[in-house]
Amino acid sequence: MNQKQTLDSIRPGERAVIQQLNVSGQMRRRFLDIGLIENTTVECLGRSPGGDPSAYLIRGAVIAIRAQDCRGILIRRPAEPAPWA
Repeated sequence: MNQKQTLDSIRPGERAVIQQLNVSGQMRRRFLDIGLIENTTVECLGRSPGGDPSAYLIRGAVIAIRAQDCRGILIRRPAEPAPWA
């Protein structure tokens, strides 16, 4: 699967690793300030009742990010461990 995935595609309980930030300006600065940089592991903790924003665990802090802003954050999903490992 070679399709690019963004942060808004992970569901509560799932983890992903930040691959690239495709945002600029003030939003990019905010993401960098909270430690959202390449190779950072992010876990989706939940979504608001309306579905937006979602809460993410980033470097020990819970951060709410709107889906619109998450679409500028490319991710890769970590490899699943073998069931026998």
